[in-house]
Amino acid sequence: RVLDLCAGSGCVGLAVAAHAPNCRVVLADLSEGALRICKQNVRRNNLNARVTCVRADATQAPAASLWDFDVIACNPPYIPHKDLPDLDVSVRDYEPWGALDGGLDGLDFYRAIARHWGTALRLGGSLIFEVGIGQASDVEKIMAENGFENIVTHQDTQGIWRVVEGTANH
Repeated sequence: RVLDLCAGSGCVGLAVAAHAPNCRVVLADLSEGALRICKQNVRRNNLNARVTCVRADATQAPAASLWDFDVIACNPPYIPHKDLPDLDVSVRDYEPWGALDGGLDGLDFYRAIARHWGTALRLGGSLIFEVGIGQASDVEKIMAENGFENIVTHQDTQGIWRVVEGTANH
């Protein structure tokens, strides 16, 4: 079972479902508009039997029905608030600011998710974050402070430390 938290259009969770036929995926987002797009994309990709869409606030503790995941993949809003006006037009003018604004330092969602969502993972499950440029070490620290172990960081194709992963052992 995989949870795509802060799913947006659902592309991460849908890619997992398309390439792992035995996997069940939940796409979760707070935005009703994002969930409408997720549902359209689930239908377009003929994944209705294995993918579910739910409304969830990533900054709050998960509902009791959202538990027992092997993986939580999350690309949360991570742009520091002060940097939003300076984003490239291709992002700034086409993405909802709520999908971009990570708070004062860009780390608000990482703090909340690491604090609240570890309980939604089964023992040994992984929380995997996409992070902004220069945020990997801060996110590693946040995960460690919240009990995640075996924390590793991966580079993207440009050599940027872009993905931080940790294991829930609590």
